[in-house]
Amino acid sequence: MDLNDSSISCAVNIIWNDAQGQNVRKVTHKIATLKLIRNDLREIFIEVSTDKTKPIKLKLSGIAVHKKFMSEGKASINFNKERCTLFMSNAPPGNLVVFLKTIFVKISGEKSVDPAEMQKKIRAHVLSGVPTKFEEISPITNIDLQRTKKLHGLSKATVTTPSPPRSKKRKMEEDARQLPAAKKLYADSALGVEAAKLNEEQNEVFQSCLKGHNVFFTGSAGTGKSFMLKRIISALPPEGTVATASTGVAACLIGGVTLHAFAGIGDGEASLKRCYELASRPVISQGWRKCKRLIIDEISMVDGEYFDKIEAVARYVRRNDKPFGGIQLILCGDFLQLPPVTKTDFKSRPLSTVPGKRFCFQSDSWKNSVGISYELKIVHRQKDAEFVKMLNLLRIGHVNDDITNRLLATSRQQIESNGILATQLCSHTNDANSINESCLRKLEGDSKTFQAEDSDASSIKQLDSQVPAPGRLELKIGAQVMLLKNVNVSNGLVNGARGIIVSFHSGGSPVVRFRNKREYIAKPEKWVIKTPLGGVLTRKQVPLKLAWAFSIHKSQGLTLDCVEMSLSKVFEAGQAYVALSRAQSLQCIRVMDFDPKQVWANPDVLQFYKMFRRNLHDTTFLRLGGKDVKKAQKKAAVTKIAKSLMSKPLLNIC
Repeated sequence: MDLNDSSISCAVNIIWNDAQGQNVRKVTHKIATLKLIRNDLREIFIEVSTDKTKPIKLKLSGIAVHKKFMSEGKASINFNKERCTLFMSNAPPGNLVVFLKTIFVKISGEKSVDPAEMQKKIRAHVLSGVPTKFEEISPITNIDLQRTKKLHGLSKATVTTPSPPRSKKRKMEEDARQLPAAKKLYADSALGVEAAKLNEEQNEVFQSCLKGHNVFFTGSAGTGKSFMLKRIISALPPEGTVATASTGVAACLIGGVTLHAFAGIGDGEASLKRCYELASRPVISQGWRKCKRLIIDEISMVDGEYFDKIEAVARYVRRNDKPFGGIQLILCGDFLQLPPVTKTDFKSRPLSTVPGKRFCFQSDSWKNSVGISYELKIVHRQKDAEFVKMLNLLRIGHVNDDITNRLLATSRQQIESNGILATQLCSHTNDANSINESCLRKLEGDSKTFQAEDSDASSIKQLDSQVPAPGRLELKIGAQVMLLKNVNVSNGLVNGARGIIVSFHSGGSPVVRFRNKREYIAKPEKWVIKTPLGGVLTRKQVPLKLAWAFSIHKSQGLTLDCVEMSLSKVFEAGQAYVALSRAQSLQCIRVMDFDPKQVWANPDVLQFYKMFRRNLHDTTFLRLGGKDVKKAQKKAAVTKIAKSLMSKPLLNIC
């Protein structure tokens, strides 16, 4: 199922209190369905039902909604008149946001009715003897959303124009009868999940994951793989769902932990027996046993031998002989991008000449664990068809004269504008850091330092490795910076947007002018990462980073709108493609000293994708929905019979 407006399934607790606040009744359900319904008098209720119990109807009047922890799938609604509180937990976060938003919109859109008049209507309805009828409310529309935003003064706030004053805002909240705070619910990217609807290929992946299949989905850069993962995570119950990634930055992007931290076996260099011992530690083993769905982003950077070891560990700790101990796997990545970092010098040599398994698709566990595979083909990052075609060829290591000439021609492009210089994309992180430090020192004027507020001082190293925002940020007027969060997508202020510091606000915050000439007061934002123990670490910092230079590894997931790169020091297969695919278009890129020999793809990976696409083609028929399968099978049967009849003599048919 996709995100539903008017119903949600989750764990439910309902508590009724007396006038003194003492509990007089309690109802608990591990899983229940909450549905928004309306009666003949146009009153809105929440209906709580299970397969075995009688539905409970709670009238949505005079309520207060507490949604501070909705990103964890938790929320509560106080029904003041009934002295009752409804607690929701283990709800798919995305569904929960939509459900609360629907409540807000539907109640806000109701016309105010005089209480005395309503009592007359209720009395007349009761005396009529006609049974009360209930119906599920209709889904909310864009018109409903815009009307509600306008009603509560939420449509006027922009990046540079703040929300209404506190006094006015407080009055609006009182008028809204203590409904959920709309600003958070109406964010275009609530919980990091964009409001855009899934296209056909994305929805196929989404539905397969929700049905409990073991899924691997891949796609070239910019096809929305991280977006898909966040959407999938938001639609799954938090309990039992473990989101991981092979790198800290990727883990932060999807709100998860690193795979190594969750697995608990270090770098996997130890013997399998030692890995069993490490994973059997109480905290680690508890995580493995509670896990029902394991999500791994950037699977392409997971070593094959490590993948085999965590699969064996999962079976051992969970005491279950099924692949991965019966855990559902959702894997995502592109093997034609950055490969695993290993001590063995595999480079581009075939597997037959090198012992071991560099890629996880070469492992025995991959063959036994991965059920259904998909490939996302629609590119969203680049809109230029010529550039997309060029990138697809570079991805497989194919460079012709046209591509070479086109990329060499970009070396003469003037992509700087409004004082914003091109970011140099470096193959090594140390080179990028040296360039940034040197350029900052050359600027005149005093610098201003912004120190991050970390929730745990002992975890600074972990935060530094996973959170894109630095612990210590030094800025000057004229500093080249990059935005590290989606602040206002419609205005182009997105993760990766380039800007320059033009001044410091009276409150001390830096003022950034971006390439599109928009200015933004960069106030601290919060990043949240999870720990293997189920806790959270937070870093609050100005969402900026020095951007004279950036490393290719750190650029994964970014969309860059003004970038210069030198590909002469590329040392890995796929690295040149990753660098080029960060650019939004050919017009915003400058490639220096391009050498076609620096673009290549690993032959083992190419062979994997060749077989992958062949199998994908063969199984497409089988992956159709149930009705489509029956329809296709019926059509095939009819065709077979028709051919059989046509092959027989006409006399015999008659």
